[in-house]
Amino acid sequence: MSPARPNRPRVVVVGAGRLGGALALALAAKRWPVRVLARSEESRRRILELRLKPATESDVAQARVCLLCVPDKAVPVVAEEVKTRMARGAALVHCAGALSLEALGAPRGRVLGSFHPLVAVSDPRDSLAGNSVAVSTRSHWLREVLERMAKDAGLRALRVPEKHRAAYHAGAVLSAGGVVAALSAAVDAFRVAGISEEDALAALLPLTRSALRGVEARGLAAGYTGPIARGDSGVVATHLAALPPEAADVYRPLSRRGLQLVGHRLSPEARTALGKMLE
Repeated sequence: MSPARPNRPRVVVVGAGRLGGALALALAAKRWPVRVLARSEESRRRILELRLKPATESDVAQARVCLLCVPDKAVPVVAEEVKTRMARGAALVHCAGALSLEALGAPRGRVLGSFHPLVAVSDPRDSLAGNSVAVSTRSHWLREVLERMAKDAGLRALRVPEKHRAAYHAGAVLSAGGVVAALSAAVDAFRVAGISEEDALAALLPLTRSALRGVEARGLAAGYTGPIARGDSGVVATHLAALPPEAADVYRPLSRRGLQLVGHRLSPEARTALGKMLE
């Protein structure tokens, strides 16, 4: 019988950017044996500034898990480079949302996985706690390790099938960048009313947060508010007449989506009127 593997195996994080730094700090805080591999002198300086431990060649050779926190386009190249320095049987894991396990190259007996935190990290000192992470691997052992890693970092683990990775990542982008893009159209609408971008964001961001709290408390359909939810086609008509064309092009599809959410609560007449107006 082979010896039991440790719950917190040796980890090397490749990349000392925002995500690499945040993951290394989160794991180190829970006493994981983690080292960070610098790929440049600037990276080494950041590692030391964060009071993390730089990885030596010996650390890479002894690591049981290697996390690639590098730009998506660099994953295949860095994976091939690091593989030659790792022990046989060690796991290679990328942290890219859109890439499949194939981006890590042919397994050739190596354990492969992905660990993609669903959080916008703008500084390595940002906490990851309270968010989710998408986990994918064909290895039972590595899945247990990655889910333990998620738990210790305060992340909720989601198992994402490889064949549906693109759909998962598109949903993640819509919930982050998509919301920001919608906010930019809202700022354009406020600009028509003579309100500056600074004042618009000061007013709209708390409104957005209140809407998200409603969804968190009551779900999508019950948390959706506004004239579409009330079936008020008159108000929607005035909105479309007042909006700049580019903002109206954002308003229509988002409102159609809202109508799908709450249409069952409206009268047939209201649904029909709104549907025609939003074509």
